[in-house]
Amino acid sequence: MDFDAVFFDFGGVVLSSPFEAFTFYEQRVGLPPNAVRTVNATNPDDNAWAKFERSELSLDEFVEAFEIEAKELGFDIDGVEILRCLDGELRPEMVDVVRRCQQRFVTAMLTNNVVSMKAAGFGTHDTGDVERAPGRFDEVLPYFDHIIESSVVGVRKPQVEFYELACERAKVTPDRVVFLDDLGINLKPARAMGMTTIKVLSAEQAIDDLSAVLGIDLRID
Repeated sequence: MDFDAVFFDFGGVVLSSPFEAFTFYEQRVGLPPNAVRTVNATNPDDNAWAKFERSELSLDEFVEAFEIEAKELGFDIDGVEILRCLDGELRPEMVDVVRRCQQRFVTAMLTNNVVSMKAAGFGTHDTGDVERAPGRFDEVLPYFDHIIESSVVGVRKPQVEFYELACERAKVTPDRVVFLDDLGINLKPARAMGMTTIKVLSAEQAIDDLSAVLGIDLRID
């Protein structure tokens, strides 16, 4: 099958997974395993995390609401510390994959985030097209034709509207898109729309699976 675009999640795909940082935090403060994910998975469409990713809460409002939700589930969690867990590191091999994909396809980043990526070295026009801005992720910036951020557009994965907007911005139909994400819940609606989806478990597995789907070796130029 021929494709026109490759869509990438950011954290957990191009960037190291925040879940690794959540696990370390839980171990450090003596929380049960998966405590943070339990809070995030409770009322997932309307909890503090979801509202923050849609820019419906300020940082202080998020911290207060998140900590209340955690306490209701029996966990004492520092909301500020959880936000610090989102500060991952680029995976160089995945940066290369995005670069190689852009040589043949439209590339887009589809990210649920809590602060516009302008604060992390990205700039976006109202149209979602990429604008240069110096920062810690600058080496990957040129390889995305479009960046769609939940905190900017006001909808988030797995809302269908988020994927529809991404396709509209990239000027592609879902059946001509490959989408990579590390969360199955985000892949399900994309797959239902007609996208070919890849669940990312590791960088090596993602590169192998995407190479197979596209019919090209993404490990070489």
